[in-house]
Amino acid sequence: MKYIKRELEKTIKRYLKSFPVTGITGPRQSGKSTLLLNLLGNYSYVTFDDPKMIDFFENDPEGFMEKYNNRVIFDEVQHVPKIFNYLKLAIDHDRQNYGKYVITGSSQFAFLRDASESLAGRIGLLTLLPFQYSEIPKKLLTETIYKGCYPELVINNYKESEGWFGAYLDTYINKDIRAISNIGDIRDFRRFINLLAGNTSQTLNMSDYARDIGVSVPTIRHWTSVLEASYVIFLLPPYYKNFGKRIIKSPKIYFYDTGLVAYLVGIETKSQYEKGPMAGSLFENYVVLEILKKELHQKTNADLYYLRTTSKAEVDLIIDRKKYKEIIEIKKTSSFKTKMLDTVKDFLEPEDKGFLLYNGKKFQYSKNIRIENYAKYLTQ
Repeated sequence: MKYIKRELEKTIKRYLKSFPVTGITGPRQSGKSTLLLNLLGNYSYVTFDDPKMIDFFENDPEGFMEKYNNRVIFDEVQHVPKIFNYLKLAIDHDRQNYGKYVITGSSQFAFLRDASESLAGRIGLLTLLPFQYSEIPKKLLTETIYKGCYPELVINNYKESEGWFGAYLDTYINKDIRAISNIGDIRDFRRFINLLAGNTSQTLNMSDYARDIGVSVPTIRHWTSVLEASYVIFLLPPYYKNFGKRIIKSPKIYFYDTGLVAYLVGIETKSQYEKGPMAGSLFENYVVLEILKKELHQKTNADLYYLRTTSKAEVDLIIDRKKYKEIIEIKKTSSFKTKMLDTVKDFLEPEDKGFLLYNGKKFQYSKNIRIENYAKYLTQ
């Protein structure tokens, strides 16, 4: 199978020169193992998806660490959380050996907790999400909005994508979720995922979901955390700065792959996507997600937010780059109308940059506002 180079490779190379351990999280099937095996051919590779490796470590951790003592990739370390303490000991005896270990995990919260507790100051943390816009073959770019960006699907030209997503969900629920937490009724949990898919790009109202499914708000809160931890959804927080207006404080829901959203709501073709009621929200999810991929893979340390007031004025996306912000409005249309910029103008401060991202042609609207084709923006 042909390997497609990943944007994260450049960031990994930087981190290998700066940290004893480089940690990479991301959803299953996002390409972590494939990337590392292609990039780091001189490293030994150990996967803890292999029960024999789990047994070896748990029965003889000292012998295991002695055998795998330098330039090693440890894949899916969430299966052996005790390894973090042994990594700490190994690194503290060899502190200036940068690039000693690379570790990966598919459950971000547990991974980050264990890494921060045991490897603080010793590990550089990165995230690999499914293919970003610049990594997709040009002939498939339009399809990615409703077919998704998981590498295996893209490389196989979306052959049997419906079956792939069905198997992915079954594996996720039956294996990964049970390893993270007890979620109770599987049918209710699956229904919750479907409801979230139908409301992607909308604010999260836990009370409404609890009422619709017939469970408690704490259950919805727990399920939401589980879906975040396993890279199914991410929540975009509201911008914290007080603009002198009443701000909605609930986060917005987005999925880490719009192909999964389309699968869950029954969108299979371009026509169903473009003519269906979810076209706008799916497109918004896609653009916000692709921007998130760019920021994470380049490790810019920018923070992403949205903003909505109680009077329903909304900014789809705010990228806080500390010295300035990018205030972004997202529209699926190919036609520009001045009123699309009303909220951008309302919240734009002198040092900020404003954007309308849509399907039309780009031009400079004013000194600090650009009308930009979304595809051009994603490849800058």
